[in-house]
Amino acid sequence: QVQLVESGGGLVQSGGSLRLSCAASGRTFSSYAMGWSRQAPGKEREFVATIDRRGGSTYYPNSVKGRFTISRDNAKNTVYLQMNSLKPEDTAVYYCGSGNVYSSRVRDYDYWGQGTQVTVSS
Repeated sequence: QVQLVESGGGLVQSGGSLRLSCAASGRTFSSYAMGWSRQAPGKEREFVATIDRRGGSTYYPNSVKGRFTISRDNAKNTVYLQMNSLKPEDTAVYYCGSGNVYSSRVRDYDYWGQGTQVTVSS
């Protein structure tokens, strides 16, 4: 059974940084693309980062480009999201996902974790 467990969320002031981690188990981690998405109360799920199987390609939407960095360690079965220059509008529950396709669409990912809360105060 595939499991994705996020950690690293919390409360941070505007302009601060957080690093999220996602530990994966249940299938060969290096065979799948990984991604991060977020959902704020009353809003639709938004994709924020994706990385291909080997870590050679990444993609970010304009809303986070230049501030967020996704990376992965295939030896540790872990994907990370480094978030810098955080803004109050980044406040959301952040989820990591695993999928067969290197994609920026939430629906292309087979599994998602339970999420970790990120709150950015102004």
